[in-house]
Amino acid sequence: MSIFAVVMKKIANIEFDHVPLLLAPMEGVTDPPFRHVCKEFGADIVYSEFISSDGLIRDAVKSVRKLGFVEGERPFGVQIFGNSIDPMVEAARYAERYDPDIIDINFGCPVKKVASKGAGSGILNDIPKMVAITEAVVKAVKKPVTVKTRLGYDSDHKEIVDIAERLQDVGIQALTIHGRLRTTKWGEPADWTLIGEVKNNPRMHIPIIGNGDVVDGPSAKYFLDNFGVDGLMIGRATYGNPWIFREIHAFLQNGEIVSAPDVNERVRVSKSHLSDSLNYKNDEFYAVMEMRKHWGLYFKGFVNFKQFKMRLMEVKTIEEVFAILDEVALYYKG
Repeated sequence: MSIFAVVMKKIANIEFDHVPLLLAPMEGVTDPPFRHVCKEFGADIVYSEFISSDGLIRDAVKSVRKLGFVEGERPFGVQIFGNSIDPMVEAARYAERYDPDIIDINFGCPVKKVASKGAGSGILNDIPKMVAITEAVVKAVKKPVTVKTRLGYDSDHKEIVDIAERLQDVGIQALTIHGRLRTTKWGEPADWTLIGEVKNNPRMHIPIIGNGDVVDGPSAKYFLDNFGVDGLMIGRATYGNPWIFREIHAFLQNGEIVSAPDVNERVRVSKSHLSDSLNYKNDEFYAVMEMRKHWGLYFKGFVNFKQFKMRLMEVKTIEEVFAILDEVALYYKG
């Protein structure tokens, strides 16, 4: 059994006999249909889109809907965000009623409309408040509480080593660290140095999960070998690429380079994703519109795919989408 499997017993008794790969919670992306695809290809833990604590306590339909999941998605985590203790406590209790395996607190979102209100990574400007909210949530629920955050607010406040200790001391059971600051500009590489410092801090005993720039098997192995983290969380690299979980597992286990999925597998997964999206949204037009952001990614690198993408961006029914995808399969089979 791996070292990580032993440590991971502390999170709702979730055990792994391999390095676990976690699908990062992403607004507008990690809805149930996308989570199902990622689970099929080896995501070990998946999360809801992040959910506003204020939305939950107001019983807002959109926020409550994000709590739903099916048994096949377990281990499943609900991620909440907010900037005040009482709403966060109430939201955590609300989420617990849906019986997730984990309740995760988002202290990492850099989006301006979130951070400017002191939520997400904005709370990195007020570490005592960050710790107080965490402690209150931990005490309020029976489910294990975890946190996802960043290295700090800006280059003058890279405080993650101290933050990690303080969050551990109030009872979180795992910490995911994104290797960027709140102020890191788009496109800048993640800095894993401080993630390694947190992991190698002798005071730390909870699992540390690294996040940022994990894009394939070799990059995953590099971060594991050089920084010793207990697991990896993958975000943007999953867009149109749920196969990344299969690829990384194979590379970590035996150094195998898994071939890229052929056109038949891509078409099959695209159809399955869309069908699942229709079942979830119960609105054909909306399901087809939502899938538009995936087409270019599912077939990224396919020469001359633009002609098909343009048509997929115009049609409005699943029947039309499936017909075009069948054409795609025939075209690239040669």
